[in-house]
Amino acid sequence: MVLTKAELITALQNEVRILLHLAGKVDRTKLDYRPTPKQRSTIELLRYMAMMGPEMIPVITSGVFDPAQWTAAEQRVATLDFDQVVAAIAAQHDGYDTQLRHITDDDLRAPIDLFGNVSSRGAQIVTMILCGCAAYRTQLFLYLKACGREELSTMNLWAGMDA
Repeated sequence: MVLTKAELITALQNEVRILLHLAGKVDRTKLDYRPTPKQRSTIELLRYMAMMGPEMIPVITSGVFDPAQWTAAEQRVATLDFDQVVAAIAAQHDGYDTQLRHITDDDLRAPIDLFGNVSSRGAQIVTMILCGCAAYRTQLFLYLKACGREELSTMNLWAGMDA
């Protein structure tokens, strides 16, 4: 593993921190903004972010994707309002530690075949969750810019702070 487990947890917690910073920039009157009809709206994107990482960890640790469980999680977050979504994202900070602390280094190195991709559990967590968080927060950042938040800069996106 390139990252230690502690570094992985810290990186995921940093993604939560940055996402919360960006969520704090959302204009509530533009929660329904979507760039094109088939893309997620701002609130739908945030709802997805409220469940993606926490739901993917058990998938990766078990090596089994349960479509019914995933669908149930999607249905749960679909009912959340903005404040509830932000609270769910905030809960991920401690949640990642809780979900990952029991996993051993050997477990992280063990190969799994998930969605046709064979790699270690640790690599799956990095590529699917950590990189997914960075990608989706970038999408949120672009939504914010498209909604008129011209003052936002790369400091907001990558450091989670105002310039």
